[in-house]
Amino acid sequence: MDDRGGSFVAVRRISQGLERGNVYHSSSTSSSAEAVAGSAAWLGRGLSCVCVQGSHGDARPSFDLTPAQEEGLQRLQSRMDVAYDSSIPHHQEALKDLWKLAFPEEELHGIVSEQWKEMGWQGKDPSTDFRGGGFISLENLLYFARSFPKCFQDLLRKQVGDRSVWEYPFAVAGINITFMLIQMLGLEAVNESAFDLLYCIAFKLMDQQWLSMHASYMEFNTVMKSTRRQLEREIMVKDITGIEDMPSYSLLSQ
Repeated sequence: MDDRGGSFVAVRRISQGLERGNVYHSSSTSSSAEAVAGSAAWLGRGLSCVCVQGSHGDARPSFDLTPAQEEGLQRLQSRMDVAYDSSIPHHQEALKDLWKLAFPEEELHGIVSEQWKEMGWQGKDPSTDFRGGGFISLENLLYFARSFPKCFQDLLRKQVGDRSVWEYPFAVAGINITFMLIQMLGLEAVNESAFDLLYCIAFKLMDQQWLSMHASYMEFNTVMKSTRRQLEREIMVKDITGIEDMPSYSLLSQ
């Protein structure tokens, strides 16, 4: 994201050459991300608490994963390395599936179409917006639409709250949320199922922040920063031992 208030889309690939525990962080966010990763080790174990201690004075956390959890972490890492490619049939079908979930009553006339702007893409070809988030950002949107369809539709259609004349574009906001979470969380502290669910929470929380701040288009980056700070606070609370314990989790049922 551009902090100067321009395009919403993060233009840097989020996971080029990703190795375990080595996610891209800007210099201004790396220390915050390490703190969150260390304090939220329960994310790495799915939804159960893990007590974490450094070894020999090492400030970085160390904890063991079960084979199933390790496999989930590897899948998440692999997903982050996949760029969206409109020439791949599977990617095209996933994008069409998103349209069907978003607008089941309206037929899509083409993979490149002015219709995509209705969902909040910046142009008629969504592939140009995936440059910052990769294929995982599309997978996150699909997971949200399938797992929490009412919440997804409320945000897509801006059905809740006193909305701004200049609203944030839904789909592009979703890409930015994927990017934000990968910056915020160290891979040693998150697994696949936790990441997907946390995405849904983050999207709903972002919209709540948007409404409470009476924000408009040019304040989107400010809202994203506020959303990130709130997520970090909730993740680092000692009594939080699972995603369902996070205060913002309840937003998904509203």
